[in-house]
Amino acid sequence: MGTVGKTKIRIKDVRRIELIEAAYRVFLADGLNGLTTTRICREAGMSQGILTYYFKNKDEVLFQMVRHSNRLLVEDIIARLRRARTGWERLQAVIEGNFPERHYDANTAKAWVSFFAAAASNGRYAMLQQFFYRRLRSNLASALAGNLAPGELDHFARGFAAMIDGLWLRRGCTGDLTAAEAVRLVTGYSERALGPEIVARLRRTEGPSARASD
Repeated sequence: MGTVGKTKIRIKDVRRIELIEAAYRVFLADGLNGLTTTRICREAGMSQGILTYYFKNKDEVLFQMVRHSNRLLVEDIIARLRRARTGWERLQAVIEGNFPERHYDANTAKAWVSFFAAAASNGRYAMLQQFFYRRLRSNLASALAGNLAPGELDHFARGFAAMIDGLWLRRGCTGDLTAAEAVRLVTGYSERALGPEIVARLRRTEGPSARASD
């Protein structure tokens, strides 16, 4: 009985993941407005109506889909941070991780613009967005450790986040930015906001992850 129970749980988990990943693909293609139960099940290669067997409702799938996509972003940034050797490289890892070249395209940006718009009236989406901002601040605090007072870090992080949001919005609305250009713009903002002394110190200061790995 125990083995059968574990098998059922594993199958259920696999089906849930498949539906979440299918929802993510539909989301990237058509934004939140294109995420219908029919489209998600068709994309997953599953029969109509199976979605409600694994999830409470479509909104639950959407919530888990956004969590899934945020987790992919976070994992990519973490991998970049582990390779960084200095504070400045850690900051660059955060910047580059927010503009992955393979995903910084017009369709993906339009999908995220639809999510930002929905977050204004959807409390669960707003909660996920606030989680993203907290994680971003935490990563910046790690990269800039000892260089900014808490209030200064908050101010820098708000400007940093606004730059990221604005550049994704610009990509979705006009499509005239590349990932490399977005990285250069946020890097330039960081250099000006931090000032030459802090930037120079970051360039020669070994980051926390580098010390831990040596």
